[in-house]
Amino acid sequence: MDLIKQRIEALREELNKHNYDYYVLSTPTISDFEFDKKLKELSDLEIQNPEYFDPNSPTQRVGSDINKSFKQVTHKYPMLSLGNTYTQEELTDFYNRVKKGLNDDFEIVCELKYDGTSISLTYVNGRLTQAVTRGDGVQGDDVTANVRTIRSIPLTLSGSDYPSEFEIRGEILMPWSVFDRLNKEREEQEEALFANPRNAASGTLKQQDPKIVASRKLDSYLYYMLGENLPTDGHYENLMKAKEWGFKISDATRKCRTLDEILDYINYWNIERKNLPVATDGIVLKVNSLTQQRNLGYTSKFPRWAISFKFQAEQAVTTLESVSYQVGRTGAVTPVANLKPVKLSGTTVKRASLYNEEYINFLDLHINDQVYVEKGGEIIPKITSVDTSKRNIFDQKVEFAKNCPECNTPLIKDEGEAIYYCPNNISCPPQVKGRVEHFCTRKAMNIACGSETVDLLYKADLVKDVADLYTLDWQTVSRLERWAEKSAKNLIESIHNSVSVPYERVLYALGIRYVGETVAKKLARTFTSINKLIAASTDDLIQVDEIGDRIAQSIVKHFSIESNIEVVNKLREFGIQFELSEAITSQQTDKLKGLIIVISGTFEKHSRDEYKAMIDQNGGKNSGSISAKTSYVLAGDNMGPAKLEKAKSLGITIIGEDDLLEMLK
Repeated sequence: MDLIKQRIEALREELNKHNYDYYVLSTPTISDFEFDKKLKELSDLEIQNPEYFDPNSPTQRVGSDINKSFKQVTHKYPMLSLGNTYTQEELTDFYNRVKKGLNDDFEIVCELKYDGTSISLTYVNGRLTQAVTRGDGVQGDDVTANVRTIRSIPLTLSGSDYPSEFEIRGEILMPWSVFDRLNKEREEQEEALFANPRNAASGTLKQQDPKIVASRKLDSYLYYMLGENLPTDGHYENLMKAKEWGFKISDATRKCRTLDEILDYINYWNIERKNLPVATDGIVLKVNSLTQQRNLGYTSKFPRWAISFKFQAEQAVTTLESVSYQVGRTGAVTPVANLKPVKLSGTTVKRASLYNEEYINFLDLHINDQVYVEKGGEIIPKITSVDTSKRNIFDQKVEFAKNCPECNTPLIKDEGEAIYYCPNNISCPPQVKGRVEHFCTRKAMNIACGSETVDLLYKADLVKDVADLYTLDWQTVSRLERWAEKSAKNLIESIHNSVSVPYERVLYALGIRYVGETVAKKLARTFTSINKLIAASTDDLIQVDEIGDRIAQSIVKHFSIESNIEVVNKLREFGIQFELSEAITSQQTDKLKGLIIVISGTFEKHSRDEYKAMIDQNGGKNSGSISAKTSYVLAGDNMGPAKLEKAKSLGITIIGEDDLLEMLK
C-alpha cells in the first residue's frame, strides 16, 4: 500500500473516531480547529487522488449538490407500526398477555419513544450501504445521500465482530435547539413555521439537496437490529453491541423484569423527558428475547411482543383575556391569544397562536372564555377548544381586526388568501422596521444591525427606509443611548462593506413578498438587472422556472408602488449592486433560446441543479411538466414511466446528457 493511501485511511479512521466522540458520546477530544485542519488535509488528498474516493469518507458528510429523485425500495423486513396504550391498565393487560402467551420467565426492554421520522439502515461488511424511510411499511424512499450527512450515524463501523450484513432501525430527529433556530429563520422570512421537530425532521430528510440536510444538523437514535447472524438472542444485548460498533443508542434504555419496574420507568420519564434535548412522546416496550418474540408472533397489524405507551399531551384550562395582532414586515397580520398565565409542559404560557380569522371563527371565541391550551408535541401553544358551559352571555365575541393595530389603516385580504394585510408599507412602523431588519440579515446585506438597533434608529428618526442606512455616520450613531464610538464605527463599516453584496442577494434583501433566496437567484439569472425586473410583466415572470402567478403578481405589485422604486433609486446612488456580475453574465448565451426543456431522472456527469443552471444560462426555460409546448425531455436513469409515456404520446424528442452538452459546445 502506498504512503498516500495509508495517510488517507489513517485520517479517515481518526476523523470517524472524533465524530463518534463528539456526536455520540458528547465528549470531544480535540478542538474544532484541529478537526477542521485534519478534515481539510483529507479532502485535499482525496481531490488529488480521486482513485481513492470513498462515499463513506468523513469528507462526504457535508453532502453534495446532486439533486436526485428518491427511489422506492422494498423493505427486506416490513416496518410495522406498534399498538398504542394510554393508561396503566392497558399496559398491565399487555404485560399479562405476554406472560400468558409465553408461560415462561421474560424480560421487557423499555426505551424512550423518540418523536422523529423512522429510518432503516443497512450495513454490509461494516459500511453503510442504504438508508430507507418507513414509507408505507412495505416500501420507502432511498435517502442514503441525505443520511450520510447526519454525523451521529456511522458510515463505517468500529470493531470487527459485527455481522457481514444486517439492518438497524431508529429515528431521525431534529434537536430542540436546531428546531428553534430554524423556526426563527423562517419567522424572519415570514414563512410558515414548522409545528414540531418531527415535521421539521421529516421535511428535511426529504430535501432534494443533501447540503441543506447537512446544514440542519439532524440527530439519530437507533433502537432495533435485524439480520440472520445477530450477536445474541437478546434485543438489549444486541443494542449494547451496536453501541460498541459506533451507533448512538439511548442511555435511557433499560431491561425490566417486573411490571412495577416498568411503571417506575414510565413515571420517571414522564417528568424527566422534558429536560431532554430532543422530543419524545412515549415509551416503547419490547420482549427482550428474539426467540420469545418469534414465539409470540404478530396480529394482522402489530407485533404481539411490543407496544408503545403514549404520554398524554399536556393540556391546561385558562382564561382568554384578549386578542392582539402582530404585523410583519410584509404587512401580514397574525392574531395572538393573550391568556391568564398557566403552567404547561414545565413553562408558563401567556400567549397562544390563533393562526387566522377562520380559526377564530371555528373556535367561536369570546373574551373571558375558558379555553383549553395544549402543547403536546407542538412547540407553539395552541387553543384546541372552548368550554362554552362557562361562558357569560355578555362576553364579547372575538371579531378579527378591521384596521391595522399599528397605523389604523384598513386591512385587506387577497382573493383566495387566509391572511389579512396592512397595505400601508410606507409608514406602518413594524413594516418599516421589519424591512430594515430583513435587509440587514446575514443572508441578505450582512449588516451588523439587529432588531434593537433598528428600533433605536427608527425612534431617533434616523432610518425610515433601508436606503437611510447609507446616510448614517459613526458620530451620529455614537451619540445614541448605550452606543460607544467603537460599536458605531463597526456598524458603519458593515454598511459600507454591504455595497459589494451581489445582485441576487440584493433582490432577496428588498423583502418582496414570496421572494426568498432561491427565487431571488432565479430572477437575477433571468432579469440580469433591476431595470429589466422592474419592466417585467406577469407573463414575463411566469416564464421563469418555478415562478407562478402568486410570486409574479407580488413582484409586479411591489414595483408598481412609487415608494419602492424611490428606495431602489436611492440605493443605486449609494453603489448597491443592481446588475448581475460579469463573471456570471459572461457565461450566458442564447444557444437554447426559445427551448422549453423538462429534466427527468438521475445523471452521471452533472447534477439536475447544474443542468437547470446550464439551461437558464443559455437562454432556455426549465419546466417541471411535459406539455405540447415542451421542446425536449432531458432523460437520465430512472426516468418516471408516466413522463416517458407522455413524451412519446406527444412526439417530444428525448435527449441524453451527452446530447445537451453537445448542444452547448
